[in-house]
Amino acid sequence: MKKILSIPHPFSLYGPFLHNTGFFRYHLNMEIIRLENKENSENNRVLRQKAKPVKNISGEIRERAREMLDIMHRDRGVGLAGPQVGLLKRIFVTHAEGDQPRVFIDPSIIWTSQDQVSYEEGCLSVPGVWAHVTRPGKIKVQAWNEKGRAFTLEASGLLARIILHEYDHLEGILFIDRLDSAGREKVLSKLEKQKKAG
Repeated sequence: MKKILSIPHPFSLYGPFLHNTGFFRYHLNMEIIRLENKENSENNRVLRQKAKPVKNISGEIRERAREMLDIMHRDRGVGLAGPQVGLLKRIFVTHAEGDQPRVFIDPSIIWTSQDQVSYEEGCLSVPGVWAHVTRPGKIKVQAWNEKGRAFTLEASGLLARIILHEYDHLEGILFIDRLDSAGREKVLSKLEKQKKAG
């Protein structure tokens, strides 16, 4: 079973958070930003932009984190980063199988293991496309949670992979960028076919 960013979860563990403050570009009734097979589209510009630090973990940021968790669960994902919903801030959320929902604000990857593991990944911003990506098997990450508390987390397996995948989003990197040129062309060709099929 394909797992990365597609594990089914019950919708909204936190209840509906539909407040419209003007800070958040896309809300629960909106769509996640999808990669398009054209270089200069607005969607691609947002996905390729490096996110800015949050710095101040306000009530508004906490609200955005809860909304992101809801959107992630609604779209049957296990990870979601701010840029994927038009929020160009360094924040992402995860909910790996067997783990609790987590919020990472201004994260830093401070260690990665030398062992490299290949696993098939997908992405909510690149729907219907899967490819094997090689990443470190274990990591250590530092971040702040939605309560403004700093934490350090050692992760391995699926959780480590999700964290690295979502961290890439904060850098404007998509999982297809970690493929060789033939792999990327195959993905882009599939996206084009999906677009033509409507």
